Amino acid sequence: MSMICRKCLLAELGEDEYFISLRRYIADYPAEKRVPDDEYSRRLAACKACERLTNGMCALCGCYVELRALKINEHCPENNKW
Repeated sequence: MSMICRKCLLAELGEDEYFISLRRYIADYPAEKRVPDDEYSRRLAACKACERLTNGMCALCGCYVELRALKINEHCPENNKW
């Protein structure tokens, strides 16, 4: 079982470890702070269609779109995409 290192910098984590940690964080994110599944899918579809998506990250703000799209109070940094 891989541990999350709260004191490590990204450069110190192996790429696989980091992405596993990120996926685990998304899976464990509290339900009361998440958008509904259909809204999450809609947001991710908008991100996938966006020319600013690169390697799972938004080129405008630098976020991981799968994490940002999950959160209720977040929005797309580009006007009116979601």
